[in-house]
Amino acid sequence: MVSERPGGATAPRGANPAYDVEMTERQANDDSPTRRPYAKGVARRSQIIESAIAEFATRGVDGTSLRTLGEAIGVSHATLRHYFASRDELLVEVYRAHEERFSAEAPSEGAAVELMADSAERNRDVPGLVRLYATLSADALQNDHAASTEFIRERFRTLRERLAARIREEQVDGQVSADIDPTDAAALVIAASDGLQVQWLLAPDTVDVHRSLALLEHILPGPDTTED
Repeated sequence: MVSERPGGATAPRGANPAYDVEMTERQANDDSPTRRPYAKGVARRSQIIESAIAEFATRGVDGTSLRTLGEAIGVSHATLRHYFASRDELLVEVYRAHEERFSAEAPSEGAAVELMADSAERNRDVPGLVRLYATLSADALQNDHAASTEFIRERFRTLRERLAARIREEQVDGQVSADIDPTDAAALVIAASDGLQVQWLLAPDTVDVHRSLALLEHILPGPDTTED
């Protein structure tokens, strides 16, 4: 990187720390016409995502087109097309923002099954977003939904890694048998959680996701301490 001195001369960044600090402050405080629209655009995009989260939280995704989604959240089709290249991109960004918010509020400690059960319990308050996730998962299996496919694939990968790491800790602590593969167990917990939440959407008075997930604790037993 280079920094430009007054008069057009350039010098390597770091050669004049005081000048570099001055330039950084100017850039940070720059309120030029070229920067204001960018900041305004970022804020507008975030506002659209927040409006979509609020709408989808209770009603889910009603309709398949970007135009229909825009009507649901009170944004013109042209505006949505300006900020989001496709319906998939909007839906992915809405769910990503929702999940990041939930992750910040979620407990950081607990067994793998307990973490997924707690997440499912929080989702009871936002059934529409559970439906949105189910929609993204179904879209991810189609050839013409690249954004959904990449998002769901990456989400599964990172979640498997996170839960597998937690299961390894449980194995070290003697809470889970050492002969259980952590990645296999993590995939099982995720599959159970996702499937149970779909069943809950269809039969909320019958399916108790938290209680059903708790049964997995019997499938992931601790080591056999029976003496010979």
